[in-house]
Amino acid sequence: MNHSKTTRLRQTAFVARLSFFVAALLLLNTTAFCQQTAEQDFKKLEWLAGKWTRTNVKPGQSGSEMWALEAPNSMKGQGETIKGTDTIFVEKLELLIKDKHIFYVVDGLDNQEPTHFKITEISDDSFVCENKEHDFPKKIAYKRTDQGMTATISGDGKSIDFIFIKKIGQ
Repeated sequence: MNHSKTTRLRQTAFVARLSFFVAALLLLNTTAFCQQTAEQDFKKLEWLAGKWTRTNVKPGQSGSEMWALEAPNSMKGQGETIKGTDTIFVEKLELLIKDKHIFYVVDGLDNQEPTHFKITEISDDSFVCENKEHDFPKKIAYKRTDQGMTATISGDGKSIDFIFIKKIGQ
């Protein structure tokens, strides 16, 4: 093999190794950025912590949601509806980071497995999560308002609002 072919082969091999190294470095930076972004976005959910009392329930019923920050990347909650002294509806709720994304997880009494809704939008006073494969709801949106918050569940042309005020001292 002559000298110019050998030099070209070495240059090609060097460029290939350098390209692989640059691609691996970019992938690592992107992965770290996604995780950092999810962790930063998770902090935007901390306003949810506390006890929320539902104001738009049927006569004779009461409803609430309670949320607590369990760890920097995990909040646990519970939603319930009470009629008289009977609890007629309960669901366990959780916000967590999984696979570099934030999920809203619902574990209701009728569910065989918890249902994961991926957060698709987030701001300092709201978030939207979706699971297009779920029967209903397919979308859950929380919005902090001057008076409290509104949680809206929707899908397939149907929408239900849950209006809450925050308990004093919470």
